[in-house]
Amino acid sequence: MITAALVKELREKTGAGMMDCKKALTETDGDIAKAIDWLRQKGISKAAKKADRIAAEGLSKVVIDGNKAIVVEINSETDFVAKNEQFLELLDKTCKTLINANATSVEEALTVAVDGGTLNDLFVNATATIGEKITLRRFEVLTKTDDQVFGAYMHMGGKISAVVVANGAKADVAKDMAMQVASMNPQYVSRANMPAEVVEHETNVQKEILKNDPKLASKPEKVLAGIIEGRVSKTLQEMCLVDQLFFKNQDIKCGQYLKENGMEVVSFVKYTVGEGLEKREENFAEEVAKQMAK
Repeated sequence: MITAALVKELREKTGAGMMDCKKALTETDGDIAKAIDWLRQKGISKAAKKADRIAAEGLSKVVIDGNKAIVVEINSETDFVAKNEQFLELLDKTCKTLINANATSVEEALTVAVDGGTLNDLFVNATATIGEKITLRRFEVLTKTDDQVFGAYMHMGGKISAVVVANGAKADVAKDMAMQVASMNPQYVSRANMPAEVVEHETNVQKEILKNDPKLASKPEKVLAGIIEGRVSKTLQEMCLVDQLFFKNQDIKCGQYLKENGMEVVSFVKYTVGEGLEKREENFAEEVAKQMAK
């Protein structure tokens, strides 16, 4: 069954019209990911640029300690609470507690001992005191060697956080790459890090797009193959850090900038707060009326 909520979600992710979204979902048995591809193939949605829409509130933070770095995301119900002093202290303590712990999952992290109890106790207490549900959503610990350097960047106080591990000694270049990751959203360091299925998926999408373009229907197979290859290459380049235009100098790519500085990005992590989470919808007028009635 194609529900109104499903249609609404697809509209928000693609910007396509309501009827087009309904048809796409009907054609794909309600599968959002396949519906996005269907819309792209029909030329109705050029790309799922809004697929990672920010929904929940909260903050993320990066902490570096020697050869270790951690990025943590904690969610709250409202943005107002994310600025609360107790919330900020909880975020800071969580980072400092987990950076040297051996936890590999949120479940394990919440059992880590701190302040005579567990990390979970801190979250329970924060929820009770602040009056909103406060949750540890995710975290990741990165390590480097003595010959490597971290680059870190937090945007809007932690609404977006990025950490880069790079070979080389220039911390300013590594920070530039963290800013690049935060602003331009690459998915991989380079094509060499990209899974084969990603290339195959994009190739199939572009083939379907060409099939639905009457202007190209009569073109020879060799020409069509070249067009597909060019479009796939362009899309995949945008997904790779080293192939993106450097945000500080649009005349060069990040790969060239790194090479000029004797640097190489090994890995990176980016957190966008609330990414992929459903935000609680509220009617402000109704909320005020409820408060006035108490």
